[in-house]
Amino acid sequence: MSQKSYNIAKEENYTLVQILDEKFTASSAPELKAALVELKEAGVKNIIIDLKKASYCDSSGLSVILVAKRICDEQNGCLVICNLQTAVSKLIDISQLNNVLNITPTLSEAVDFIYMDELEKGLGDIDEELN
Repeated sequence: MSQKSYNIAKEENYTLVQILDEKFTASSAPELKAALVELKEAGVKNIIIDLKKASYCDSSGLSVILVAKRICDEQNGCLVICNLQTAVSKLIDISQLNNVLNITPTLSEAVDFIYMDELEKGLGDIDEELN
């Protein structure tokens, strides 16, 4: 594969994974799963997956999203997916993953979601210390 089908950018409180292809399928899934495992080993706990360019997703793409969710859950972090195109959104709804995934309409809302989640977890720690 000459051109990457995704981009990973590490930000202060999260790592942004942008899907660059119109089709989020088995052609990119194994490579991206391996990259996610590397992120876990590096201690990443909050991940945003931006699907703005992906107009199609198959079960392999959903599998990548679920791997990312598991990694975030194991690290006591948060996974947010954003910018869903209509067909991808329908697939997530049909798969009933909309009940377990954090989904926002835009990237900026996904970033806000991460910051709010971090803040709530921090406040939870304070509550535990007070009790």
